Amino acid sequence: MPITLQVVRKYPLSLACILLIWILSLTPFFPETPLDNVDFIDKWTHLVMYGGTSVVIWWEYLRCHQSPSLRPLFLSMVALMLMGGLLELMQAYCTTTRSGEWLDFWADSIGVLLGCGAGYLIYVVKRNRKRNE
Repeated sequence: MPITLQVVRKYPLSLACILLIWILSLTPFFPETPLDNVDFIDKWTHLVMYGGTSVVIWWEYLRCHQSPSLRPLFLSMVALMLMGGLLELMQAYCTTTRSGEWLDFWADSIGVLLGCGAGYLIYVVKRNRKRNE
């Protein structure tokens, strides 16, 4: 089986979250909502999207590996932060309807770090359960 198909089968939710982030980051259409009046709602959205994606990556990785290594997880977190920075640059320089912001990048990165912390907790719980069996 090709490696690409293996990745899609092992990590479908992670890939869906990443694709959704790309779509939401680069599409010009955003309807008005009552939440538009909430201070920093766009920063909260970035934090939740990237934090949620981090947790999903950790969960799917730990689900697929019996003896997981933390190195690929931490590298994926760095890649997710870099993706956030790349998308902000693309918004600034490749779109006319979006703007790239440093605060959005920081919200992305903080979300990844919070998700990484939650993912590490999942790892610890799974490891302790395995030891107690």
